[in-house]
Amino acid sequence: MEILAENRQLNLILLLLATACLVLPSIQATKVKYCDGKGNYNVKVHGVHISPEPVTPGKPATFNISASTGQTVSGGKAALEVSYFGVRVHREDHNLCEETSCPISPGKFVLSHTQTLPAFTPPGSYTLRMKMEDANKHQLTCFSFGFKIGFGSSVSSM
Repeated sequence: MEILAENRQLNLILLLLATACLVLPSIQATKVKYCDGKGNYNVKVHGVHISPEPVTPGKPATFNISASTGQTVSGGKAALEVSYFGVRVHREDHNLCEETSCPISPGKFVLSHTQTLPAFTPPGSYTLRMKMEDANKHQLTCFSFGFKIGFGSSVSSM
């Protein structure tokens, strides 16, 4: 009986390990590319987590950007450009203090933005480019990352 119980425990552990190996790659942060190719900016981006991934048109999507800075940032803006097959399809600016708590102290921080895309957004691969500047219009960082938009829900978003 003890051997049977140990085998069940071992099988359960192996099942959990196999499940983790399948799930963990899907929750890893999205790779970012710096605009200057080197990352010579005051704000360093460590990763982007998108939920859900792929993004579903007509439903909220959250982009969490993990970053760090060596200086205090008291305000500024984040300028976003979205491209589809290399063509800019959307541009918007956000107050930095609406995307994270200000002032941003030296160290790690997260920019978080949630947005619902129109239900008619075409599925496919997109690129988001973000330029972040401080209140004095000095560029803090510039980077881009790819993301996918899946097929939308059958419910219209009005």
